[in-house]
Amino acid sequence: MAKDIYTRLVYARQIPLLGKLSYYLLKISGVEIPLSVPIGEDFELAHGGFGVVIHSKTVIEDRVKIYPGVGIGRADIYLSAKVSRFEGVVIEDEVILSPGAKVLCKQGVLRVKRGTVIGANAVLLESTGENEIWAGIPARRIGFRDLNDGDRVGD
Repeated sequence: MAKDIYTRLVYARQIPLLGKLSYYLLKISGVEIPLSVPIGEDFELAHGGFGVVIHSKTVIEDRVKIYPGVGIGRADIYLSAKVSRFEGVVIEDEVILSPGAKVLCKQGVLRVKRGTVIGANAVLLESTGENEIWAGIPARRIGFRDLNDGDRVGD
């Protein structure tokens, strides 16, 4: 799979000496992905990912696609990090985070399970099941995704 320059920079963050330069090149292009965030195989930062902000305690697994304006992090930013009960966010395999989606965790670990799609501008505040479609503010499950036969919506 051919990778665009932005996706290449995401992977280059892990290369000694080039890592910090790649991080800063992403940052000046409007993408904040800390060096501590592991990224799985076949990751895609769609359309350059302008406005993407990812918390340092995030794990991104394989074949994840993130669109511009996505935010992943704490829902309790009004608290100091010392008293926050936030532990992290895990984005599992084959997840799609649509433009403007926000994934916010207040306590523990929030998991976006394998194959889930988070809709445009949705605000996800809880963990999902596998192959679900979530939308709205706050986000709620609106359907299921069939990775073999395309997407289907509805319960």
